[in-house]
Amino acid sequence: MAESLAFSKTADRKIIYEEIIPQIEALVSGETDLVANLANICAVLKEAFDFFWVGFYLKKENQLVLNAFQGPIACTRIDFDKGVCGHAYTTRETAIVPNVDEFPEHIACASASKSEIVLPIFEKDGEVFGVLDVDSDKLNDFSEIDAEGLGEIIKIIESLI
Repeated sequence: MAESLAFSKTADRKIIYEEIIPQIEALVSGETDLVANLANICAVLKEAFDFFWVGFYLKKENQLVLNAFQGPIACTRIDFDKGVCGHAYTTRETAIVPNVDEFPEHIACASASKSEIVLPIFEKDGEVFGVLDVDSDKLNDFSEIDAEGLGEIIKIIESLI
């Protein structure tokens, strides 16, 4: 098990994703506990990028329910038709929101959150299992580079479920 994370101290997120993805694969390899793996993935993303908030919401009955995360206290339950998480869940697509105050039905779990990216996680049968939610305290902080890098991390998670 890895005890430290090694990545370049650079502003180039593409390079950081390239460096941390193999480390995430090694970190979760052989570990069967999903919550432990999701918690470690959150820790890696928080350390590597210093995101304001990073975490997972998993489908339970008719809502998304908070799971492993790093950052301030978060909303515990999100309806499928609410907020950026609900949007990504129902559309089954990655949502990049440059300014959360301009997103209809945004759920303000933390007023310091300014921009957000949410990616759906799929089960093997194609059903949505949950979402990876990442918030920034900066406007317009996410791009296609994040969508691609986080998408690669989602593939790792999908291989575990």
